[in-house]
Amino acid sequence: MSTIPLADLLDVWQSGLADGSIVPYLGPGVLADVTSLADGRKIPATSEQLILAMNGGRPMAPKLMYEFPRAAMNVELKRGRGAVTRFLDATYGEAQWTRAALHDWLARLRPPCVIDINRDTQLLDSYAAIPHLLIVGCARIGGADHRFRLYLSAGDGYREIPPEPTDPMLPVLFKPMGTARPVPAYIASDADYVDYITELMGGFALPAFFKARRRGKRYLLLGMRLDRDTERMILSNLIHDAAADPAGWALIAGANDKERRFCRRLGIELVDAEAAALLADTLAA
Repeated sequence: MSTIPLADLLDVWQSGLADGSIVPYLGPGVLADVTSLADGRKIPATSEQLILAMNGGRPMAPKLMYEFPRAAMNVELKRGRGAVTRFLDATYGEAQWTRAALHDWLARLRPPCVIDINRDTQLLDSYAAIPHLLIVGCARIGGADHRFRLYLSAGDGYREIPPEPTDPMLPVLFKPMGTARPVPAYIASDADYVDYITELMGGFALPAFFKARRRGKRYLLLGMRLDRDTERMILSNLIHDAAADPAGWALIAGANDKERRFCRRLGIELVDAEAAALLADTLAA
């Protein structure tokens, strides 16, 4: 647990995010204040929210409620992979949502690199006016020896480019679990995750330029809980070659023993606070 005063940590984070030495790693909690413009409902972001939304608001069997990938696999087996894709397209590509306050805060800092495991498009909107690279995770694709697609935006829309960009120092947005734009692609079901994590561990889910850029970085985990094996495996592989002492910070209010052990193993300092509460004064400025 970090012993540095929160106000001092916030200064360190804002400076590091702006100069690129700290990479924000965004989880479902950053979307906690996002609601539908049509009916005021909350955006499905957490595992349970996604399962309920995918099943028409009704709980699924207890073993399927454990984690969204498990529930998505069940839907895929019964109704096909397209059923899961259509649900995610409707949720993140068609529905209109309010902006997350934390996304507005990051848009002002404009970090040179952001990792966002959510599937929404707010991060893309934040960088729409400036040139940048977008890495989108994908799974179970044939005819390719990697598990990502790389896009370039010159500030006027995306076009897919080869794995090695001509300007690898452009700002990078990384959506490992996929997103609805520019071409819908998602890591959703158990089968998707097995394929993606296998290739991630083998080094085929990340472009070479990104592997080089991440060396020595620190990470700020926002809106992340670390009590699921799937998300821990992805995180530990994505932040390989991180700095030491610390490798970063995780804002988790009331972290459990499993989360504490995991953070200690990775050299991540726990901060007992929710991201929105900690940054409330800054977000309101």
